[in-house]
Amino acid sequence: MADEIYLAGGCLWGVQEFFRHVPGVLTTEAGRANGTADTTDAPYDGYAECVRVTFDPTQQTVTGLIGCLFEIIDPYSVNQQGADTGLKYRTGVYSDNPAHLDAARAVIANRDDRDRVAVEVLPLTRFVPSDAEHQDRLTRCPDDYCHIDPALLRKYKRPVSSPT
Repeated sequence: MADEIYLAGGCLWGVQEFFRHVPGVLTTEAGRANGTADTTDAPYDGYAECVRVTFDPTQQTVTGLIGCLFEIIDPYSVNQQGADTGLKYRTGVYSDNPAHLDAARAVIANRDDRDRVAVEVLPLTRFVPSDAEHQDRLTRCPDDYCHIDPALLRKYKRPVSSPT
């Protein structure tokens, strides 16, 4: 049985590209979390750019996924990752499962720098998927801007097998 969590780490292109290769992740979907508008045609209205991460809990844990998020973000930065600034680029963990939120809070509480961490941990109130142009953007356009270190984007990337 699959499970899902919503992770915000700045611009969603790189977050989606990174998580689509993490072991145990089944699918990713770019979108916006916890705003007020019903569509992505409207202004951001408080939304955070995020990625719905659907995973197999027998192969990956929520704690592991949150650890992966911390690999690709500056956890101290408020409303900014890399050159992207604004409320929509904040970092966060969102879920409608209280156990996921407890796991996120525990990850932060166990860090030596916990008092400086600016990652919000909140119940998911709304998710609006992004349009097709924003889905898998770095897969289709690998030279587009991304705030995530390219080495991290390749960390879990599975090699493409060539036909024999």
